[in-house]
Amino acid sequence: MSLSFVSIFLGLGLLMFLAYKGNSIIWVAPLCAALVALLSGISPLTAFTGWKLNAGANGGAGGLDTGYMAGAANYFLQWFPAFFLGAVYGKVMDMTGSARSLAEALVKLIGPKQAVLAVVLPCMLMTYGGISLFVVVFVIYPMGYAIYRAANLPRTLLPGAIAFGAFGITMTTVPGTPQIQNVIPSRFYGLMGLVEENGAMVEKLVTPTTAMAAVALSIVGMIVIGVPGYLYLQWEAGKARKALRGFEEDPKFEEGAKGADLPKWHWLAGLLPIIAVVVVFNVFKQPLVIALLCGIVLCCLINIQQYKILLPSISAGANGSLTAIMNTSCAVGFGTVVQMVPGFASLRDSMLNMPGNILFSQSVAVNVLAGATGSASGGMSIALGALGARYREMAMTIANGVEEKAYYINELLHRVASQSSGGLDTLPHNGAVLTLLAVSHCTHKESYKGVFITTCLIPTVISMLLALVWGFFI
Repeated sequence: MSLSFVSIFLGLGLLMFLAYKGNSIIWVAPLCAALVALLSGISPLTAFTGWKLNAGANGGAGGLDTGYMAGAANYFLQWFPAFFLGAVYGKVMDMTGSARSLAEALVKLIGPKQAVLAVVLPCMLMTYGGISLFVVVFVIYPMGYAIYRAANLPRTLLPGAIAFGAFGITMTTVPGTPQIQNVIPSRFYGLMGLVEENGAMVEKLVTPTTAMAAVALSIVGMIVIGVPGYLYLQWEAGKARKALRGFEEDPKFEEGAKGADLPKWHWLAGLLPIIAVVVVFNVFKQPLVIALLCGIVLCCLINIQQYKILLPSISAGANGSLTAIMNTSCAVGFGTVVQMVPGFASLRDSMLNMPGNILFSQSVAVNVLAGATGSASGGMSIALGALGARYREMAMTIANGVEEKAYYINELLHRVASQSSGGLDTLPHNGAVLTLLAVSHCTHKESYKGVFITTCLIPTVISMLLALVWGFFI
């Protein structure tokens, strides 16, 4: 076993440890990448900058070729519009009270006796409607706090319910979800074809998979991942009631106004933009950015009477988007350096040659890299960037060149990648987990167990089992 191979896991371990301690990944990721490069015999400066001199007739010019900055910059370039519009959409829905009005209407419909469902359902509806899970955490926690108080349940159980609803199946496996974790695989999977570009014929992805990829596998995943998670949360709530563990006030939490000045019909202002995003994205087959833009415009039009806060909410969303995409981009940058070192070839080969089938191989690869980076989208981008083309070629081989079957296998690869990204990503150093615990004023010791079981343990095990079993039928 080479030192380079070992260095990958040393770097990953240090990354998780430092992030778990609350350090910013913006400086942690390049530090850990430098360690991996150094132990692999690569100059940390070269690994970080990736600049190479391209000799030419005029003496050569520099170009960003590979390395940490190339990986981070390329991810930023590809996904900034989606992060930006997603954050703006969520903030407009938040500051106008639209999201909260919808959530409150659902709570009234369900009632505090079904406290877990009253928290989980609004989270799922909002994330399926395209709202960023970070925004959902801020919107739902004050309501969940009131619900768990009314139900006399320990507030330390609340983060598990929010995580299950916001970070769970609507992010990765529900057919048509507009979350980025369901969009990324479309850039890697589908049918290839020759396209004319600058006077030359270039092979490109001409028929990509869609957000509705592998509907049957999606529905099965929804059930076998979602049901155990929900039953576990209900079991924890029942156990707390039997032990007479009730609600305890959080001295750090300041409850805001409930928006009583908003009209009774205002819950429609939360529902209609969500419907618009899902319909435009899935029915009219428009790009995610167009769907999100439609949601933003509709929410602003419905709330035009609140015109004074519309521009500030757009600005707040735009500023917030930078933090989210920078954290993910830095994680991708670390993964890019990992791909540079000699030890990655051994890691890649072990994934490709894993016993089972290509679906299982991909599930393991995505889970491992999502866990290493603490990011579902970042880990999946790294895994598919390194292995996606090879899996696509293997799919065509398995299909014996029959395009219809090859496309079906690509759809399965799409869905397995999406489902697997939502497993080990929620290890303790995950940014969304840290944000959720900070907002709820709970520690890992108090509340991480529920988050881990519902969003990490169950999805990881089930995604791998589904991939293994489903792979036998291709």
